[in-house]
Amino acid sequence: MNIKVGLVGLPNVGKSTLFNALTNSSVPAENYPFCTIDPHVAITHVPDIRMDMLQKTYNSKKQIPASVSFVDIAGLVKGAAAGQGLGNQFLGNIREVNLILHVLRCFEDINIIRDQGEINPLSDYETILNELMLKDLDSIVKRQEKITAQLKNQGTSPQEKKDLTEEAELLKNITTAIDKLDAPTIYKLVAAAKVATIPLLSAKNFLVIANVSEMDLEDPKANPHVQKLIATFGENRVIPVCIKIESELSGLSGSERTEMMEMLNIKQPTLSTIIEKSYYNLGLITFFTCGPQEIHAWPILKGTTIRAAAGEIHSDLERGFICAEIFNVADLATTPLAKLKDVGKVRTEGKDYLVQDGDIVLVKFNV
Repeated sequence: MNIKVGLVGLPNVGKSTLFNALTNSSVPAENYPFCTIDPHVAITHVPDIRMDMLQKTYNSKKQIPASVSFVDIAGLVKGAAAGQGLGNQFLGNIREVNLILHVLRCFEDINIIRDQGEINPLSDYETILNELMLKDLDSIVKRQEKITAQLKNQGTSPQEKKDLTEEAELLKNITTAIDKLDAPTIYKLVAAAKVATIPLLSAKNFLVIANVSEMDLEDPKANPHVQKLIATFGENRVIPVCIKIESELSGLSGSERTEMMEMLNIKQPTLSTIIEKSYYNLGLITFFTCGPQEIHAWPILKGTTIRAAAGEIHSDLERGFICAEIFNVADLATTPLAKLKDVGKVRTEGKDYLVQDGDIVLVKFNV
């Protein structure tokens, strides 16, 4: 499963600097709008401490961690949906991501250009979200035209007409919510819908990166802007980060980085926090395939059957699926690998088994 996360925000909020820190990349990060002219993409590994333990257990030659693609999308401005700034191009790029990271500036600095007046991260978020909703409106109008044509087509079956009618009603209600710039209602309508429709930018899952100053490092949640963001979106969606410090950390060697993190009381790298919260909000878990050649981590949606999970490894495994031998990485904490079968920890599961986080899988198939 290819996970793609897009960094979105107004100009000069720290997006490109954060992107560089997360991916050890070198995208220009200049103090002027639109320095990111093309969406930059970098693939980084998902940190997982279980991988090292599994490699030692199996004496494997290498690890193949799960990966996530970060997309640095140029700063949007008010009017982007109507083509202001570089809006049309980059609103299209947001459509391709699974999760949006809204990067919001939560500190004053007269040396960093800001065209939007006083610091107000909630207002900045609303500016971005309003543009996403307005762009969605264009897509909805086009979809409604197609639905009208399909309903008039004599070749459309009764069931198709029923689904199209329900979709038309859904889009009508979403349009009403967009007219009111009511994003929470859009989320609820899409989540509760019994019929599929076009993917909407304003309904995408998201996290909030609250960019704080070095002075806030000791207690980022004491920052009044961060407090408002947490009150609005909940603690699970808001990640306070001093992007300047993260940028400095990314340029240090392992020991120097560890020493600086300890000095600043940073418990884990921001990348780990973002991955953990991204997994949580996207409903992802990880299963493993293990052997002497490699330890391979596979991200899937929670609730995926073992047969469908086998298809993530290779389509032949799903097509010819017979069964799977499964145990969980947690079992290795109490039982040596060689004795797992003896104590009944290794189970044989059929196609409908729901894979659990940390499962170690051996698929048996025939094609």
